[in-house]
Amino acid sequence: MANKRILVKRRKSVRNIRKITRTMQLIATARFQAALARATAGRPYTEKLAELVESLSGASGPIDHPLMHASEDATRSAMVVMTSDRGLCGGYNAGVLRAAIHQVDSSAGSGVETDVTMIGRKGVGYFRFLGRPLADSITGIGDRARFEDVEPLANSLMQRFIDGEIASVHVAYVRFHSAGRQTPEVMQLLPLTSEATESTEAKSSTAVEFEFSPEPEELLNELLPATVRIRLFQCLTDAIVSEQIARMTAMKAATDAAGDMIKSLTQRYNRARQTQITMELLDIVGGANALA
Repeated sequence: MANKRILVKRRKSVRNIRKITRTMQLIATARFQAALARATAGRPYTEKLAELVESLSGASGPIDHPLMHASEDATRSAMVVMTSDRGLCGGYNAGVLRAAIHQVDSSAGSGVETDVTMIGRKGVGYFRFLGRPLADSITGIGDRARFEDVEPLANSLMQRFIDGEIASVHVAYVRFHSAGRQTPEVMQLLPLTSEATESTEAKSSTAVEFEFSPEPEELLNELLPATVRIRLFQCLTDAIVSEQIARMTAMKAATDAAGDMIKSLTQRYNRARQTQITMELLDIVGGANALA
């Protein structure tokens, strides 16, 4: 009887856990849909901005801007690592942190120290656990990122790059390709490359002549910093979408595992119940034989 009571209590506990994980899966699904809408809404702006920069560069000749040339005297670099504020999202944080640490260690092997700016509480806690220094940390962004959340950081990094304090800026994040594919990546944010200022649509479009006012060089001085800001924001929105997919997948796996455990506990309970019934029948038969 004690064994049966333990099985009943354990099955009830697992059922309660399954209700929680199922609810969290539904919440993550709803947040994923909202985050995906925000991420895809910003892509046309990013592509159009890249197309405009390419048109301007074609009108003004080769682009020559401080954001495209690293200082030869700089001995440091910077990295922005994007992790989550909350857990229960599978291997999402482990993948991006592994990629970031590999990049930091590779740079250190080349004699370049990296100033890490961590976004997300999980990354901050992990670096503190490893005893690795952080130049800065940003937490509390949640799943509704705004452009204002990353604009000050982008401005600070660009200023440090132009002043020659850092030779490069990288971003470690989980890139969103589709609902079934997200990959941890380390992207070079600065110095800007020609590929970063060109879009696929712009490369394949027919050349069009424009009249610019003010001059293309002056416009590029505004558009190239805007390109850096929007690319950093696009990385953040991609990371948030990928986080919700990882949490949705993890909660679904937990719900399925709880269902399998409930089936196993039910089978064990039925076997224990059958064993008890069998033993009681044997006692009855044995008592009847003794009286005969």
